[in-house]
Amino acid sequence: MKYVKADDVFPEDLLKEIQKYIHGELVYIPKPKGARKRWGECSGIRKYLNQRNNDIRESFRKGYTIDQLCDKYCLSFDSVKKIVYSNK
Repeated sequence: MKYVKADDVFPEDLLKEIQKYIHGELVYIPKPKGARKRWGECSGIRKYLNQRNNDIRESFRKGYTIDQLCDKYCLSFDSVKKIVYSNK
C-alpha cells in the first residue's frame, strides 16, 4: 500500500474539516464493504484450493481412502477428513 498526499486527493474544504480532527498523522481509509475482495481472490489461491478440495472429494467417491489422499495431497488425516465430509 502506498501513501497518497491528502492535498492531492481531497478538496480543500474537506481537507480543512479532516484537519479539525487529526493533523500530521497517518489515517487509513478502508474500502467500502462491497468493494473488498475475499481472501485469496487476487492471488488465485482460493480458486486453487476449491479445485483441490473438489478433486479430493471426487477421489474419495471413487474409492480412495483418507490415508491415500493424505499421502497424495500432503495433508493431515483430519484436514482430508474435514474436506471429504464437508457439505459442499
